[in-house]
Amino acid sequence: MDKILTYILIVVIFNIFLYIKFIEKKGIYYPYPQIERTPHNLGLDYQDIYIKNSDGLLLNAWFIPARDAKYTIIFFHGNAGNISHRLDKISIFYNLGLSTFIFDYRGYGKSKGRPYEEGLYIDADAVYRYLINEIKVPADKIILYGESLGTAVAIKLASEVNVKAVILEGAFSKGRDMAKRFYPFLPYFLFSNSFDSLSRIKSIKYPKLFLHSIDDEIVPFDLAKKLYDDAPPPKELVKLSGSHNSCFMDIKESYISALDKFIKELK
Repeated sequence: MDKILTYILIVVIFNIFLYIKFIEKKGIYYPYPQIERTPHNLGLDYQDIYIKNSDGLLLNAWFIPARDAKYTIIFFHGNAGNISHRLDKISIFYNLGLSTFIFDYRGYGKSKGRPYEEGLYIDADAVYRYLINEIKVPADKIILYGESLGTAVAIKLASEVNVKAVILEGAFSKGRDMAKRFYPFLPYFLFSNSFDSLSRIKSIKYPKLFLHSIDDEIVPFDLAKKLYDDAPPPKELVKLSGSHNSCFMDIKESYISALDKFIKELK
């Protein structure tokens, strides 16, 4: 009887492990292949660019230059959709006098391959190098803007390269903390310690702006606060309101004001 119970327990644990790995692989990324709109729909000129990363995959990116722009934003979008679903933010950046370089991770939009954590970091590095070497934007004129899952990608890149500043909207401390919130019935220690922004943020000395809705229904505010508390100065936390995906439009004036103030105070 003891052997049977032991066998059943092993099978249950093994199946739980497989389920967790399935969640980690399939439950994070929601890419959408079709480009539905372009900056031309907003009356903005842009360059449609393809970048080869170190894996040999082609990544699709847009460069939207603003006249007399002092800074260029590299935009790391969230885990769903593609670059064509971020035009509202691109328009805001443009109206603030910022150029934008936005790209799709592998497997999103027209970018080739399949998304996975290390692959996203490789993609981010390729995009940064392209902006420096091909478009000739100096490192001290680059601002990294991460959105949701993209905050982890932006933080990883910022821990390795030179930039002017980092803006994080809807950030979380690490993947394991998110797993505890979404799957409280599962042993969280079996989740890999993915997207560990908490350990990386400590090395980022650049000015940092944290934007987060206190009503966020996807990424709890306290996980952003946890990340913010561990971040070294200079840093600023701005509380927004509204949903995870639309708070920047729900209180648009406050969002734009926070961005404008942060950028103008950069030295």
